[in-house]
Amino acid sequence: MNKTFLFLIFSVFFLTAQEKKNDTLAEVILESKQFQKNPLIIPVDNISSNDIERYAPTEITTVLNETPSVHVFSGAINTNRLTVRGMGARTPYGTNKIQAYFNGIPITSGIGETSFNIYDPESLASIQIIKGPKATPYGSNLGGALLMQTKIPEKNTTTVSNNITLGSFGLLKNSFQASHREEKFYFNLISDHLETDGYRENSNYKRNAILLDMGYHLDAKNTIKLLFNQLDYNAQIASSISATDFNENPKLAASNWNEAQGYEDNKITTVGISLEHSFSDRLTNTTTAFYSYTDHYEPRPFNILDEFTNSYGFRSVFFGNIASLPFKNKFSAGAELYTDTYNWATIENLYEQNNNQGSLEGNLLSDNKEYRNRLNTFGTFSMYFQKLVVELGLNYNSTSYNFRDYYNQGIENRNAKRNFDGIWAPNFSVRYNFTETNLLYGNISYGYSFPNLEETLTPEGVINASIGPETGTNYEIGSENYFFGRKLKATASFYFMDVKNLLVADRVDEDQYIGRNAGKTSHKGIELALNYVTNISAGITFQPYINATFNHHKFEDFVDNNVDYSGNKLTGVPKNMINGGFQLKHLNGLFLTTTYQHLGTMPMNDENSLYSDAYNLINLKAGYEKFVSKNLSLEITGGINNLFDEKYASSILINAVGFGDSEPRYYYPGLPINYYGGIKLNYKL
Repeated sequence: MNKTFLFLIFSVFFLTAQEKKNDTLAEVILESKQFQKNPLIIPVDNISSNDIERYAPTEITTVLNETPSVHVFSGAINTNRLTVRGMGARTPYGTNKIQAYFNGIPITSGIGETSFNIYDPESLASIQIIKGPKATPYGSNLGGALLMQTKIPEKNTTTVSNNITLGSFGLLKNSFQASHREEKFYFNLISDHLETDGYRENSNYKRNAILLDMGYHLDAKNTIKLLFNQLDYNAQIASSISATDFNENPKLAASNWNEAQGYEDNKITTVGISLEHSFSDRLTNTTTAFYSYTDHYEPRPFNILDEFTNSYGFRSVFFGNIASLPFKNKFSAGAELYTDTYNWATIENLYEQNNNQGSLEGNLLSDNKEYRNRLNTFGTFSMYFQKLVVELGLNYNSTSYNFRDYYNQGIENRNAKRNFDGIWAPNFSVRYNFTETNLLYGNISYGYSFPNLEETLTPEGVINASIGPETGTNYEIGSENYFFGRKLKATASFYFMDVKNLLVADRVDEDQYIGRNAGKTSHKGIELALNYVTNISAGITFQPYINATFNHHKFEDFVDNNVDYSGNKLTGVPKNMINGGFQLKHLNGLFLTTTYQHLGTMPMNDENSLYSDAYNLINLKAGYEKFVSKNLSLEITGGINNLFDEKYASSILINAVGFGDSEPRYYYPGLPINYYGGIKLNYKL
């Protein structure tokens, strides 16, 4: 492994040394509009709509997995766990330790949980991933930030399109889009329907969504934007299965979830309104107010969860520069307030008495309300000295929880409050442009991740005042280089982050985890990427790419239940990840895309006594696009996922335990070979 590291690093820097100095590259010009809006001076991983379109239009987990040091554990369309540089790998379910935004609106809940795979990939123009706590304007979370942006219509056009996709396991997806843009006004309306029978037992999925994004230039200094997003989806839950079932019949659902016919039903409405105001050529402000309502109902074998959440807040950011200083500069400063009121109850599930008809409500088991508040204030200041750029950033976070128990009375009542101490998170970044095509950057940043409210409770339901957030310091150095007339892009980075006060989730019941701080972890890794674009003949474009991540994440100091795991590899982190592929495009409208993913072995428990198997996946997609008339175009696509029918676990449940005499259920089986095809009609005025 060390030889591989050295060879790849040497290759990148050898190419850098050999490259001619007269190459130019518009993408790194300091005064570009995109750069002025970017609050960070160091490179950010950007996933474009072209990258998203390399895959089936059903979900975004596959394209996220192409980003170095990013891995999504995907148990189902509705069951995902996003990890970044090992952060979030030990979370039992769901995604935390990152801060996510959809068109600038926070979509991470008051306890730090994020659902990202509910959004339609066909609506997205880009996904940006900021790895590590250097995302000062976005919360300084240890895992970083995820920024999703929807498509904006082309100027002076009116477009109507419809894309229908059919595939294996009863896949049906239909996306209708109508958009219009003129000098002062635009709107984009997308209606999306997705359903699938699923590969496993009890894994049907159905989703309907409506997205409206519109904006209007009131005058030369003011622009107003409105976002409305409505999601309604129902997803059956197959859950994880044992090694025996995984090897012998991966189609099975967990027996108790199958008997209860467990599922989740969700209705999510998000509304946001933004005002962009220009005070002068040197100072602008964007302020967004938002509201979201989530209604969630989930019958589970152990109980039925019935909950709804009202979320609201604002985000205001100033951008500008100071003319009186003797050097070029820019700054951003702002605040974000997010608060939600979470109402939840659990109900007895009498599915065993329901004649095989699935879940049945019994007696009320709990009735609770949580008030959760998060305030972030932040500022960055960038200084430009010819080839050198220096940026200073500071984030302040204040988080509080208020738990109200409306079920238990007297001494059994669990009412509790927790106000965490405020955290200051500084950030220092530097970038040096050797030429317009070669740069070196470095970063030192401090970050945090808070426990959720349930993790702060003891088994008796009392607030544990001793539990606090994870904290860590991130060190990063990297380079970004372009060669051969900007046809080849090569990037390399090394990071190291030590995390203290590690949050550990101890399972005390089938649906209950208690959190505590225990020990320290270290996260080290090297990320390498090559992207190339060339014309191999008249009318044919060839775009190959490859990236690799090599990790060395471990427990530095970790004792759990009197067992010392210090020195063990960090649970749930792949040893290495490699992604690659190419795209061929012909001027006549034909295209072919291949993608390859390799995921290395990973420890599935803290003891490191059990490892998942490495696997390799290859996907193919081909299509043809043709103008039927001056205004009407037709696109036909088809694809094969998991071309060689690899048997693999697309997600694992770390540190799984068996209840009674049952085997631990570690595995979520990935899809076998599957097919899809689509037809898209696009009419443009």
